[in-house]
This record gives sequence, C-alpha cells and structure tokens, in this order.
Amino acid sequence: MNEGGSTPVLSLSGVTKSFGPVQALQDVDFEVRPGEVVALVGDNGAGKSTLVKTIAGIHPADSGTISFEGREVSITNPTDAVALGIATVYQDLALCDNLDVVENLYLGREKTADGPGGVVAQLDEVAMEKRTGELLENLAVTITDLRAEVGTMSGGQRQQVAIARSLLGDPKLVLLDEPTAALGVRQTAQVLALVKRLKEQGHAVLVISHNLADVFEVADRIFVLRLGKKAGDFPADRTNQEEVVAAITGASANGGER
Repeated sequence: MNEGGSTPVLSLSGVTKSFGPVQALQDVDFEVRPGEVVALVGDNGAGKSTLVKTIAGIHPADSGTISFEGREVSITNPTDAVALGIATVYQDLALCDNLDVVENLYLGREKTADGPGGVVAQLDEVAMEKRTGELLENLAVTITDLRAEVGTMSGGQRQQVAIARSLLGDPKLVLLDEPTAALGVRQTAQVLALVKRLKEQGHAVLVISHNLADVFEVADRIFVLRLGKKAGDFPADRTNQEEVVAAITGASANGGER
C-alpha cells in the first residue's frame, strides 16, 4: 500500500556533508513516505553511502534539516536514529555465523525472565524463539529451522535474518544497503519479495542498489545522486533504465523531475 498522500516518514531539506575538502552531499532534498519503497542509485562516489549514514546517525549532517513524521529532529548518532524508528541493514549484515537465527536476532538485546526466587535473571529462550518465529512467518521467509546456525545458510537466507533482526523494534523506516549484492537469481528473488512484504506492512523502505533491474522490480520511486547532489527523482512506473542511467552519468539535462 503506497500511501503517497501521507506525511513523509523522513524528510531531508538542504542537507550538506563534507569530509575535509571533499563535499560528499550538497543541498540534498529527499523524502520517503509510509508504505513506499525508494531506491537510491548513483555511481561510486555519488554520495549514496554518506546519505544513508547521515540518516542512520553515523555521519551527522553539517547543515540542513531532517524531519521525522513531520517533526524536525536531530540525528547526531545511531542511537538517535534507532530511537526515532530507523533501522539499517548494512551490506556486511554483521551476523554471527556460529549462532543460530534466534541468537542472532536477539544478540545484545536478549529477553530475560526471573530465575528461581527472582534472584537470577535467565534468558527467556521460549519468548525469544516465539517472537522470532512470528516475525519470520509474518515476513514469509524461507527459513524453516530457527535453531540452524546462520553460517550454514545461503546468502538470501542470511539477508532475511538481517532484515528480520532490524524489525524487532518495529521501525518506521528500514534502510537496506545493497541487499541483493552477490546473490544468485533465486536468492535475489527471495530478498526482493521480502522488500515488497515490508512495503505491504506499511514500512517506509530505502534501498541502495547498483542493480537497476532489481530497483525497477521493487521501487515506487528512484532517487538519483550524482557528485553529492540530487540528479533525479523518478516515479518508477513513469521512467525507464535509459533515463535513470542518463541521470546517473550526467547525460540528463532536466534533472529527472516528474
């Protein structure tokens, strides 16, 4: 459900970020709405990673304003982003191969239950496994054994675990960094189906990808960065790969507005 008329979950206005003499982002305006999948595309060095890390609180903006659900906010560190309801799944996934699915989901935020006499806190394995099962079932993922070690899983299943983990806090916005990189055709299809599922459930989703075929498969809108500046903002159903590539490379003269 693309609630195109609703207040943006996230809105950036005039966001600028420099690293010494290098201007990574310059006066960027950007927004994403509930139930909308926005693809962020651009060449290497275009500013995609910096934009994501600015939203995620890793590289706070030098100037400009950020609003979340219509309210101006300050995102100065990752804790700020998480507290607002922003979840980020980076390309390296940060999974522990020797732990199972439940353990990976709850690593660092384990549920506890009172032990005998209420003296010792014990991990509430039953509650964690139940919540993990509900979450994976809701996402219609392909993982059947919650106690299988993540290191034994396919790339697509590992991506599913990482995305499921990001949803434990019920975020409003999910950032996915190259979610289909290095995946085969079948695994890519699994991950793209999961992105569509996130959209159906009303999450705003920002997908960073170099693969335009994947982008057109799931995105409602395609936002192009070039040399740190907005170079295009295209409704996916009213553009094509050639037009997007022209904006990425600078061959597009009109800025890609629709």
